[in-house]
Amino acid sequence: MKESIIKNRLSEELKNSGLTTIEIAKRIGVSPEMITQYRTTKKLPKLDTFAKICKELDLDANYILGNN
Repeated sequence: MKESIIKNRLSEELKNSGLTTIEIAKRIGVSPEMITQYRTTKKLPKLDTFAKICKELDLDANYILGNN
């Protein structure tokens, strides 16, 4: 259940960032395909990638993780 909350919130925030998949990928150092997978599959980013996403997109990690 927690995984689905994380997945949904992360996907929503990636979509709402106003950035393209390519722009997000360049900022965090992954392929655009990985960003697409985070949005559309059950794949979640590694911890270091998750931290980069939160930093680059100014996201609250606790919100994404369902802690508040």
